Amino acid sequence: MVRLTRIYTRGGDTGETSLGDGSRVPKQALRVEAFGTVDEANAAIGLARLHVGSPADADTDAMLARIQNDLFDLGADLCTPEDSGRTARKGALRFIAAQVARLEGEIDRMNAGLRPLDSFILPGGTPAAAYLHLARTIVRRAERLVCALAAEERVNTEAIKYLNRLSDHLFVLGRRLNDNGAKDVLWQPGATRDGTS
Repeated sequence: MVRLTRIYTRGGDTGETSLGDGSRVPKQALRVEAFGTVDEANAAIGLARLHVGSPADADTDAMLARIQNDLFDLGADLCTPEDSGRTARKGALRFIAAQVARLEGEIDRMNAGLRPLDSFILPGGTPAAAYLHLARTIVRRAERLVCALAAEERVNTEAIKYLNRLSDHLFVLGRRLNDNGAKDVLWQPGATRDGTS
């Protein structure tokens, strides 16, 4: 467990931050950008949870709570480079395939109850769904950053898979929270080009 006794350390005052293995890197380093964006996605999911609603949605809230915890695990994984001595020495927290598989199972169960899509959908509908769409786009950005990092350094492949599945999960869950797709806002290609809509 992490114990925080001081919130500010002044360690970042020179534009650097510490990674999980104690090494120092610039705050604009790709690795920091990647796990910082994972944290941003987590915050957006927290906003969505405020709008989940009735006790009947306890399952939804439980899924999102697990995902938020997973995203902290993912941040810890990304924070400690794969080639770090700490990985072998202390056993850095690493993402595992079971976390990806759980998302896939939840996606399949939710998607089975949704009406089929015959158009792309616009972010919106219920407040919870709109926030999940926001979270989904942030997760996609995190995925792009982690893939860019993986092109330069070793990265846990399960971390990349998780982000890919998570954006799908948030999309499907958003549809479920839009009355199983009935409140989805459908894209109408070219509908506003004539200026009358």
